[in-house]
Amino acid sequence: MIQERIVFYENKEIRYLLERKQVKNLNLRIHKDCKVYVSANPDISADKVDNFVVSKGAYIRSAQQKFYEMAQYAAQTKLYVSGETFYLLGKGVRLKVEKGMKDIISSDGVYLRLCVREPNDFAKKQRMVTHYLDEQCQTIFNEIIAEIYPIFQKYGVQMPTLRIRNMKTRWGSCLAKKGIITLNKRLLEAPRNCIEYVVMHEFCHFIHPNHSKQFYSFLAMLMPDWKERKIILERSAMFWL
Repeated sequence: MIQERIVFYENKEIRYLLERKQVKNLNLRIHKDCKVYVSANPDISADKVDNFVVSKGAYIRSAQQKFYEMAQYAAQTKLYVSGETFYLLGKGVRLKVEKGMKDIISSDGVYLRLCVREPNDFAKKQRMVTHYLDEQCQTIFNEIIAEIYPIFQKYGVQMPTLRIRNMKTRWGSCLAKKGIITLNKRLLEAPRNCIEYVVMHEFCHFIHPNHSKQFYSFLAMLMPDWKERKIILERSAMFWL
């Protein structure tokens, strides 16, 4: 049974959906549509659940604001004009379009500089930015795979083939038998330590193909702070892993 409840945090209401089921702990989730979900054991009183949600008020507000901002960013159709923001490794970089003799694109970490012979050529600018971001994915994702691979080499894992895709519901996937790791192109927007978490997660599937207790124990042994990295990734993302 799911019940909608309302609590107040700093004199502003928080609506949440409470689901009763057999769980040990109170579990809080905030979806990309900013809705708040809580699951709780039937033995826990509604007042206790309300107090729990209020205690998480600051986190809920912060997460909702982040999802709202990301939704606004994602909803905007890129025009490839100066002032637009693109995200690289967790940081926003502003596009700066300039007229020049050659078509060149580069970034200094603050600006994404796009020098083109025809500043009004939308298709050219779109191709150049897309190609640049694709190259960044290849470079950064391969660097991280190369850094993590030695850990798994001693387990007999072969260097995997990297594939990069646009995926709506997952950050990555692993085809253990074929030696393929696929990463979501939008991971490029996340902080580097979050990308490292996803790569480590997929590498662990070469040893444990499912999400068993053994899998998570193995992941925790190799990356003790994986949960913290996952939380950061979820807070800065448009969808859940």
